[in-house]
Amino acid sequence: MADAYHHAVSTAKKFGGDPHDYIHVHYWFDETKAHFPDPRHRALRHHAEGIAWAIKTLGFTVHNSASKEIPIRLIAEQHIVEDCGWIPTIKDWLIHMNFEAWMDKPMKNLDTTTDKGA
Repeated sequence: MADAYHHAVSTAKKFGGDPHDYIHVHYWFDETKAHFPDPRHRALRHHAEGIAWAIKTLGFTVHNSASKEIPIRLIAEQHIVEDCGWIPTIKDWLIHMNFEAWMDKPMKNLDTTTDKGA
């Protein structure tokens, strides 16, 4: 799907109300495009754990303009399925990530003290 607004239109068609009732949920999932503007941005929130994170961050439901309470879980699941075709886990994303040497190197000679005169 192209962007958060188009997801919101799709959600309004499915659950009623206006797209603006849902835009904040879809924007939350897609705001990571600002950091990595291709489909790989989805690895940060488009997964089962991301659904739980969305609920923790955004609440349990959206009260839409049709006076219905719609679970964030259902909106989040719809968003991810529209983008990925299914709901992956974090593991599903990470197993396809290349391991780089810098990911496992401890920082040497790192002085974390703030008082250099002590």
